Amino acid sequence: MQTSEPFTVTNAVTLSADQLAAFLGAAEDGPFVMINLLKFRERAVYADGRDPELSGRDAYLRYGMAVQAELARVGAKPGYAGPITGLMIGEVGTLWDMVALAQYPSLAAMREMVMAPSYQAIAVHREAGLLGQLNIKTKGQFA
Repeated sequence: MQTSEPFTVTNAVTLSADQLAAFLGAAEDGPFVMINLLKFRERAVYADGRDPELSGRDAYLRYGMAVQAELARVGAKPGYAGPITGLMIGEVGTLWDMVALAQYPSLAAMREMVMAPSYQAIAVHREAGLLGQLNIKTKGQFA
């Protein structure tokens, strides 16, 4: 069954300053889970040219390992992460490679994390590895 409304999906790696301010500046509404749909580059692309043979997935996994401490520092926690292996309902030109979930106690906690110099230092791996992503905020917390 198709919907009569147009539906567009656009992957991105970074936000504009306005998007970040709007998201992090929204009214506080308690705990939330972020769904991250990730599409990796075939090869990592670091701004400084390092590791040209590293896969995008492996660059992102560097970020994934390092972000665990950043999440813990603000009271957030990782959830399920794994490869996407199929699509049951709907259509999309190309599937994402991986899904990763993270629970945050508040927008303030997420804001604190992404603005911290320690987070900024590891974000280089995320940016090098990702071709694009969708980040979807959901209300609530893990069971």
